[in-house]
Amino acid sequence: MKAAQLLVKGLEQEGVEYVFGVPGEENLDFLEALRQSTTIKFIVTRHEQAAGFMAATYGRLTGKAGVALSTLGPGATNLLTAAAYAQLGGMPLLMITGQKPLRRSKQGHFQIIKTVEMFRPVTKFSRQIASADSIPSLLREAFRSAQEERPGAVHLELPEDIAAENTEAVLYPPTHHLRPSPYHEALDLAIKLINNSKRPLLLIGAAGNRKRVSLALTEFINKTGIPFFTTQLGKGVVDERHPKYLGTAALSQNDYLHCAVERADLIINVGHDVVEKPPFIMHQNGAQVIHINFTPASMDEVYFPQHEVVGDIGNGLKYLTEHLNQQPQWDFSYYEKVAKGLRAHIVEHATDAGWPILPQRLVADVRRAVPEDGIVSLDNGMYKIWFARNYETYLPNTLLLDNALATMGAGLPTAMMAKLKYPDKMVVAVLGDGGFMMNSQELETAMRLKLNLVILILNDGGFGMISWKQKIMNLPDFGLKFNNPDFVKYAESYGAGGYLLKAGDDLAEIIKTAHAKGGVQIIEVPIDYSENDRVLNQELKNKTCLI
Repeated sequence: MKAAQLLVKGLEQEGVEYVFGVPGEENLDFLEALRQSTTIKFIVTRHEQAAGFMAATYGRLTGKAGVALSTLGPGATNLLTAAAYAQLGGMPLLMITGQKPLRRSKQGHFQIIKTVEMFRPVTKFSRQIASADSIPSLLREAFRSAQEERPGAVHLELPEDIAAENTEAVLYPPTHHLRPSPYHEALDLAIKLINNSKRPLLLIGAAGNRKRVSLALTEFINKTGIPFFTTQLGKGVVDERHPKYLGTAALSQNDYLHCAVERADLIINVGHDVVEKPPFIMHQNGAQVIHINFTPASMDEVYFPQHEVVGDIGNGLKYLTEHLNQQPQWDFSYYEKVAKGLRAHIVEHATDAGWPILPQRLVADVRRAVPEDGIVSLDNGMYKIWFARNYETYLPNTLLLDNALATMGAGLPTAMMAKLKYPDKMVVAVLGDGGFMMNSQELETAMRLKLNLVILILNDGGFGMISWKQKIMNLPDFGLKFNNPDFVKYAESYGAGGYLLKAGDDLAEIIKTAHAKGGVQIIEVPIDYSENDRVLNQELKNKTCLI
C-alpha cells in the first residue's frame, strides 16, 4: 500500500476519530487515504489555526492526541500558534504537514521553509518522514510522546513523494504504560510535614485535571478537611460548591485568596504547572511547599519547593488519604473568614440591572443559564479573569480557558470541539469582540457541522484587558480601539441566528432560549468594564487581610 494509506491505518489503530485541517496539493495522497477511512472523519476548517485549536481541545478533553493537517509553507506556519497553545497548555496534539518531494521537485524552493526545524521549539517531537518504512516507528513515537506526561504537541512532515511511495511496513501496535507511583519514602516525609504544620493549604493545578485524580483529590479533602484553592486551569477538578473551597487564583496578587495564602505555613501543591501565572510566590522564610506532580518541579526564583513527591498523582493522593488524619493543631478559622469575605464580594452586582451589563452580572447570568454539566468556553480577554474568579465550576472540563499561552482566537474552535465531542451537553462560547474576529470565519465550519452552539460576543469596541493594564500604569488610552461589524447581520450572513442584548433583557433567559432554538446562535452583549478599576485595582489593593 502507499505510505499515505499506511499512515492513515496507523491513525485508525491509535483510535483517531477526527482529523482537522486545510489540505494542499502536497497532501492529496493522504487526503485520498482519509477519504477511504471508515473510522476517521476529516473536518475542513477555514484556517489552520482553528484546526489546531480544535485538535488540541480534543486532546484536552480525552487525553488522546488530536490530529491537525496542513500543507507546507503558509499552511504550516498557520499551525504554529496552535502548536504553542497545546505545548504550553499540556494538550496532546499531532500535527501532520505536507512538503514538496524530497527527491525531485520542479518548483525549486517555492513555499519551502524549514518546517521541521520551525516546529522544534514549540513541540516535544518534530520529525520528517523520510521513507515509508519509517512510518510505524515515527507514528508510534509521536503518539507516545504527545500523550505521556507532560502532554503536548508533536509534528510529522510527510513529503509528497514519500506519501505516494509503496511500502510493506507493518504498524507497531499501541502500547499502554502505567505511571510509576511515588516512592513511599517521599510520601511518608510529606505526611510528616503535613502533620507538623498548623495552617496547611491545598492547591490544585492543571495536572490535577486527569482521570482518577479528581476523585482522589475529593477524597483527600473530605478525609483531612484541608481547605483548597485552584489555579485557573485547575477549576472544576473538585466541585467548587465544596465547603472547603477558598477560591481561584485569577489575579496575581491582592485578592482575598492571597490573604489565606500569606497565612499558610504549608502549601500542598498538587499538579501546578509553572506555565500558569504564579498562584502564589514563594519567599525565603515563607510557607513550605510540597510539590506533588507527575514530573519534578522546575525551579526558579518564585518557585523552589522544599519537598517533591513525583509520580502518579492519583496513587500518591490515595496513599496520603489512607495515612493522614485531621490534626488537632490545624487551625482553619482564618481561611473560613477569607472564603466568606470572597463569597460576599463575588455576589456584589451579580443581579445589577445597570446598562451595559457589568462583568459580575454577566458571569452570574451565564452560571444561571448553563446546567451543571454544561460547558463554557472562554477566549482570552478581561472577562476571563472575572469568570476564573467568579464562575462556580462543578465538574472537570466544564470551564475551558487558556491560562498558558493565553492566545486570542481559540475560544470559538474550542467550543466547537466541545460540542462535537459532547453533542448532548449545552455549550456556550464567551468571546470578546477582538478574539471573536480573529477566527470568526469558523462560523461557517460550525454551521456546516450542524452544531447547536450559543456564542456570546462581548462588545466593548477594543482590547479591554490591555486597556485595563494601560490604566493601571497611568498611561493614556491609545492604540486599543477598533470598529466592529453588525454582529447580528454578520451571524445571519452565515445562516446563524443573531440577537442584540438590550437594556432590561434577562441574559440567562436569552441564553436558554437561544440554546432551545438549536443551531448556531450569536448573542451580542454590550459590556461595561468600568468595574475593573474599582474592584480589581482599588478595592482589593486597599482591603486589609485582617478580616
